[in-house]
Amino acid sequence: MKVRLTTLCDNTVGASGLTGEWGLSILAEFRGEKVLLDAGFGDAVVKNADLIGVDLGGVDQIVLSHGHLDHTGGLTPLLQRMGRKIAVYAHPDVWDQKYSASLQPWGGEKGYHFIGIQQRRETLESLGADFRYDRAPVWLNDHMVTTGEVPMVTPFEFVEDNLCVKTETGYITDPLLDDQALVIKSERGLVVVLGCAHRGAVNTILHAKTITGVDRVHAVVGGTHLLRADDDQINQTAAALRELGVEKLGVSHCTGLPAAAMLAREFGPDFFFNTAGTVIEF
Repeated sequence: MKVRLTTLCDNTVGASGLTGEWGLSILAEFRGEKVLLDAGFGDAVVKNADLIGVDLGGVDQIVLSHGHLDHTGGLTPLLQRMGRKIAVYAHPDVWDQKYSASLQPWGGEKGYHFIGIQQRRETLESLGADFRYDRAPVWLNDHMVTTGEVPMVTPFEFVEDNLCVKTETGYITDPLLDDQALVIKSERGLVVVLGCAHRGAVNTILHAKTITGVDRVHAVVGGTHLLRADDDQINQTAAALRELGVEKLGVSHCTGLPAAAMLAREFGPDFFFNTAGTVIEF
């Protein structure tokens, strides 16, 4: 039985006619179960699903990797299309008032920019979202599990200090405890589907192995958040992925082109760019 991953939203597209937007959404299918990780930024998930023939009505569950708008903004059109009640799994911190303390790349004043979930919880619930919160791993079925909170254990991975949470007393650094991934136990080993991996792709994989008790890592797909990493961090990440025995690597979204190029050189034919429209089976 094969694991099938269909990327419905990414910054880049793999074919003409598809919509690209800054965000991520990946549909995971295995043994008759369909789980959607994230909803992208806007309506790309719905548009691309229509174009490539994916029935969103067949999705069994939704998992939110974390509470940033580029992974949750598409919930409204997605839920409207589904038109029914559906379980949405997330960490309780997903509703934190999340901000980025930076200068936007297209200009504007330097300051705090809201990057959290833009919709009201009640609005999403009225559209069918049945939110289920947990800090710990959640087994969605016999073969798929969320990581829950990811421990920080590697010396070279860290959460960027420009990501903040607004509190009653001001802005504090966001530890992004809500950052999680989807893990699939396949016959050939683990398939780890990353959202952004703010707490580290390698940390996430190590945690996935602990949760499942499976040592072999067949594939890692999704965002690795190496967009602002220096060469040293990228090289250490590549070396760690090799040491962990990752057999296939497909990067998306927040990886960044320099990091993607370095990882492509390291993994050779076992590497692929996981763009919107990519359908891959393991």
